[in-house]
Amino acid sequence: MQWKIKILQEAKKEYYKLDGSVRKQVLAGILKVSKSPLPSPNGYGKLLGNKNGNNLTGFFKIKYREIGIRVVYTLVPSERIMNIVVISERDENFCYDVAAKLYKIYGEKIFENFFDDFM
Repeated sequence: MQWKIKILQEAKKEYYKLDGSVRKQVLAGILKVSKSPLPSPNGYGKLLGNKNGNNLTGFFKIKYREIGIRVVYTLVPSERIMNIVVISERDENFCYDVAAKLYKIYGEKIFENFFDDFM
């Protein structure tokens, strides 16, 4: 059963800035991961932890190597919600710095049912 997808307003703006064909690929990846967003062996999720001096414990990523995009998300397991926090170019430091900045702004709400519906 697919998890409900929610998105932070900042990520939604970045999503709609993407070229149409890239946007389709990003959406397809998010939909695929939302079927099983937890880490392996049962899911597609990839845990982040400490990245570039930023503590991103509890955050996950989706990498799109061929189009150079990364999606960072969190989960609300009790409600089966996948929160999209960042959609950006694959420059590692930038993507993770944005996630850390948004975590400082929103705090623990990043891990709650607080985001907008994705679609």
